[in-house]
Parts: sequence; structure tokens; C-alpha cells
Amino acid sequence: MKNAVQSGAPPAVRAREQCAELDARDELASARELFSLPPGVIYLDGNSLGAMPCATAARVKDAIERQWGEKLITSWNDAGWVDLPQRLGAKIAALVGAADDEVVVADSTSVNLFKLLSGALAQRPERKVILSERGNFPTDLYIAQGLARQLGGQHELRLVERHDLAASLTSDIAVLLATQVDYRTGSRLDLASLTAAAHAAGALTIWDLAHSAGAFRVELDAAQADFAVGCGYKYLNGGPGAPAFLFVARRHQQDFAQPLSGWFGHEQPFLFEPDYRPAPGIARALCGSPPILSMVALEAGVDTMREALGGDSMALLEAKAAALTACFIDLVAPLAEEYQLELVTPRDPAARGNQVSYACADGERAYALTQALIARGVIGDFRTPNIARFGFAPLYLRFVDVWDAVEHLRVVLARHEWDNARFRARRAVT
Repeated sequence: MKNAVQSGAPPAVRAREQCAELDARDELASARELFSLPPGVIYLDGNSLGAMPCATAARVKDAIERQWGEKLITSWNDAGWVDLPQRLGAKIAALVGAADDEVVVADSTSVNLFKLLSGALAQRPERKVILSERGNFPTDLYIAQGLARQLGGQHELRLVERHDLAASLTSDIAVLLATQVDYRTGSRLDLASLTAAAHAAGALTIWDLAHSAGAFRVELDAAQADFAVGCGYKYLNGGPGAPAFLFVARRHQQDFAQPLSGWFGHEQPFLFEPDYRPAPGIARALCGSPPILSMVALEAGVDTMREALGGDSMALLEAKAAALTACFIDLVAPLAEEYQLELVTPRDPAARGNQVSYACADGERAYALTQALIARGVIGDFRTPNIARFGFAPLYLRFVDVWDAVEHLRVVLARHEWDNARFRARRAVT
């Protein structure tokens, strides 16, 4: 499988038996056993909420019953709660091409973005423009808008099309705020080249790695990235609402000042001084007390990934993801032509993340299609206005899962199962 991917494309699949053969040769096949997967379900939504690792429940149970229940407050020292944000950050750093002391786990993606954007703007005081794309994930835009208001309206959030980001890096840009993988289409930006273009224009970069971390190779330090945020509950399998992480390149840490100067970001929190002194290094990005139980669950997810990969790099994971998504695209192609499903995800594996998305003629049909598939045990999701989205987490997905998912899709389309009022009723989470 790895050689097939590296040579350009996996072999065309025409039978389920071929998928089974690919699974038999899969170097990551045993990783599936590390996850608790419900029987009868093909889970194609790990790009939104990762599956639960088998180790998670026992880890959290121990944290609740022994560390908290028996050891009480002594666990801040004895169980290492106090340095868990840095310790877990160092583990994630290895997955995103950063140094151990450049990543810390804290808060949510939105809160961390607020910290980074504020700190980055302070390092470019003569520039007043934040550059981003119109289709960026809304929370990124909302945070930028809110911060601009907090700064008295002196800053502008300038939005352009995704393909125009590099050409829009003019001399007034302070920060380029970019999401590497588009949450709707799955298209992937070239982190290294866009970072270089930003630096050439004198701007700093903040990368949103929500759909990148744990999905494929990310080389933050090699690309000379400045700042980044990432999500803990997607490909890192940290559980619903898991804490996020942030990255501050070592060269920026001394001058990095973030506005949420809580006591855990203090140089010596337990001196309880009335005046704030930022901690050295990445610890200054912390704010309040870390949510230990959530971090324990996230650490189980990160450790599961590290165990599955062993001594291998993220390249093996990326190769399998490319093969899984290519297989899905190829198998769906005749259905897409017959039933007017527009592939909006790039065919080039290097230009996409670990998802495949199709646009329908209208949003109602796209939503109903995903709901009909969920009723059959094939879980994907819908993104407005008209996108049916399918994610491929290579640690626990098999090629036979891809084949079976497409067969379910074939039946749903052929029988018009999606054309049912119960599948059109919108739910709170889509």
C-alpha cells in the first residue's frame, strides 16, 4: 500500500476483495484494535469528532477515582497535574513538526486564537490589517472581528478568496490568519510556501491546524511558521470538547505577550503576587487552571496515536489517508456522475486533507443524504450550504469500510431513500 501511494496513486479498486487485500498489507491495520468502535457502524466523521481510544475510559476512571478521589489535591504534584499542559504539548509537538517547548495544551481553539492573534498584532504595531479568507471557519473570523473591536476599531479584517491569499500579502498586512485544510472542501494550503510569502511581505502567520494535526505531516518548524492553533477532539481523538493546543515558535516566545494573563501563565503562580510577570517560554500562553479530566482524555488519544505509529513518522499515516480518500473518490465517481454529486475536494492527494466532500444541487438534498446514510450506520456529516462531507481517519478505517460505505451510498441514491421527510428535518448539530 505504501509503495502504491508513493508512486502516485493506489491501484484502482473494482471489487471488495481488492480492498481486503489492501487491508491485509496495511502497516497500520493493527491500530484499529486500539479504538472502541461500535459494531455495524462505518465512521466517516473522525474529522469532526474522533473515535474513542480503548485506553481512554480507564485513564479517566483512574484520574477520577484514584488521583482525585483518593489522592485529592496531592495529585497536582504527585500525579503531575501541574505540568500536564506542557507535557502533553510536547507530545503533540512531535506530531506537528515542532520542538517540545513550542507547544502547550490549554483552553479552546477559539480562546487560543484570541491569545495568538493579540500577541502577533502587538509584534507588528505599525500594521493594522489581518488577512484571511472569506470561507475560513467562522470562529476564526468571529475572533478576529471581536479582537478588532476590542482594539478600538483601528484594525481591519481583510477577506479574500482562498486562492488569492498569497497575492494579497501587501505591505500593510500584520498577520496572515489561514486554515490549512478547508473544513468544507478539504482543500489543503501549502503551509511552507504561504508562510514564506507572508514573511517576504513582512507579515506573521497564524495557522489553524484543526483538520491537519494528527491527519498528515505538518512541519511547523521546517516551514518557519510563527504561530498555530489546533483542535484536540478531531484526529487526536481527545473526546468531545477536548482542550486545544497552541504553538509559538521559540524565536517569538520572549516577546510574546497575550492578553489573558491568568495565574498559570505567571512566572511563579504559587507566589500569589499581585502583579503579573509572564512565565518564560511557552508557559506564558497559559491562563487559568488546566481542565485535568479533559486533558487526561486527550493524553490517552495522543498516546494512542503515538503507540500506533511506533517509531514511524506521520508519513505512513498520510500515505494511508491519501489511499483511502482516493479509493472513495474513484468508487463514488460513477455515482457522482449519475446522481449529480459534484466532487469539490481536490483529486491531488497533496492538495487535500483527510476528507472528501460532494456538493448537491441544493442543501436540503445534501442534508437528507447524510441523514439517510447515518440511518444505515454510515456516519458522515453536512456542511452548509450544500456539502455532504466524509472524513477518513486512517488509524481505524479500513479499505473494506470504504467499499461498504459506497455500497450503502449506491442503495440510498438508487432507492431515493434520502427523499424522506424524516431525513430533511434539521437537527441542532449537522
